[in-house]
This record gives sequence, structure tokens and C-alpha cells, in this order.
Amino acid sequence: MTDRQDRTTHFGFREVAEDAKAGMVHGVFSSVASRYDVMNDLMSGGVHRLWKDAMMDWLAPRPGQRLLDVAGGTGDIAFRFLRRAPSAEAVVLDMTEAMLVEGQRRAEAEKLAERLNWVVGDAMALPFGDAAFDVYTISFGIRNVTRIEDALSEAFRVLKPGGRLMVLEFSQLPNPALQWAYDRYSFNVIPAMGKVVTGDRDSYQYLVESIRKFPDQDRFAAMIRAAGFEQVKYRNLTMGVAALHSGWKL
Repeated sequence: MTDRQDRTTHFGFREVAEDAKAGMVHGVFSSVASRYDVMNDLMSGGVHRLWKDAMMDWLAPRPGQRLLDVAGGTGDIAFRFLRRAPSAEAVVLDMTEAMLVEGQRRAEAEKLAERLNWVVGDAMALPFGDAAFDVYTISFGIRNVTRIEDALSEAFRVLKPGGRLMVLEFSQLPNPALQWAYDRYSFNVIPAMGKVVTGDRDSYQYLVESIRKFPDQDRFAAMIRAAGFEQVKYRNLTMGVAALHSGWKL
């Protein structure tokens, strides 16, 4: 059997050693952390906010629930969840401390501090016990995980019976002509925009490439089922530019 140290994976369109990817992803997000939210608004024309609101609408947070938001650095999802669910609690976990620091600087963080914790950690080896959370979310982060299957298994482990997984991620447009136009925008505009706003073209080149390497909606839904989740469904957002995936631990 091949030793894990000899395995490779993708970092954008590059093939890299599997055990090197996490450090490379950490470098990307450390580089862009201070301007990450600004770039999200510019790249999507603010539409990412509507996607995150759609995520909350489908999730329907309830009072008293405990949320784990993985790769949640700047807190967007946790803040939305807590505003909709009085007496709920949230843990924001991210592998990049600089992203968590930016989240803690936001005004919402101070207002919600008593119900919110920030943890540096790895999606593939969560530092929590079994059945510790009611809800697990990950927004635009699962495609950066070295072994997606391991992250989904960890999500299943830390959820309580009856708990829910919800993933928001960039996806594939079902219309080839629209996908072609979206690719032209992504590869020609976003890295250049990243250079102007953050001074870092390469990180945004990687982020664009990572979207193209991520499984399409049906393949990713099958991966969620394989991790043990049931009632797995997805909804396309903006014609499939992004997709919401939902699954239950039953």
C-alpha cells in the first residue's frame, strides 16, 4: 500500500505532495486575511451575502442549538446563525489564525462574544468529542481541504444524532456556454483584482483553479452520502455558480 507521505493531491492545477497542501493553503489565507471580506464583495458583486442568507433560510437556526462553523475565519456564517437563534452558541474553527483574528475584530464579534468561541484547528482532525454539535457548516472551505472524505467523516462524528450538515461551495454551471463565460471572468478578472486589492495575484489564481478542481454537485452529494449522511440534497445558487448541500445524521 502506498505510504501517505508519497500521496499527491491538487493545489489548484498543480500536483503537490498531500502532506504539503495544508501549509500551502494556510499561506494563501494568511496572505489575504486582512482584505478577504472586501475581495468577497468585489468578486461576487455582493452576491455572496445573498448566498449566505439563503443558507440560513434553508438551515433555519433554532434557539439553543450549538453550531460548529468550519473554515469560518471571519465569522460571516456564525454571526448570521447567532442573530437568528437566540440562546444558540457557535464555535468558529479555522486552520489560519490570521483569519480568526480578522473575524474577532468585527463589530458583531464583540456583541456576540458570550455565545461565540474561536478555535484554530484542522477540518480533518477536529479537536472536539463525538456528538458535540447540532449543526455543522462550512462555507467556501471544503474545496481547500486536503482529504474531503476525512473532513466529512469528522463532520459526521461531531454531530449529534439528528444533527445537520450544510455546505456552501462554488460549483459547476450546468450550461456549457454560461460556464465558458464564467471561466473567462474568473481567470482573467479575479486574479488581477486580487493583485490590486491585496497585492497577491497568486493566491487568487489558486482560489479560481481550486473551484474548477472541486467535484460537481452530484459527485459531491455522493461523497456526503458515503460519509453516512441521509436525506442529502442540494440547491443551485445563481444558476450553479455556487451550491448549497444539506445532509442529516439520522
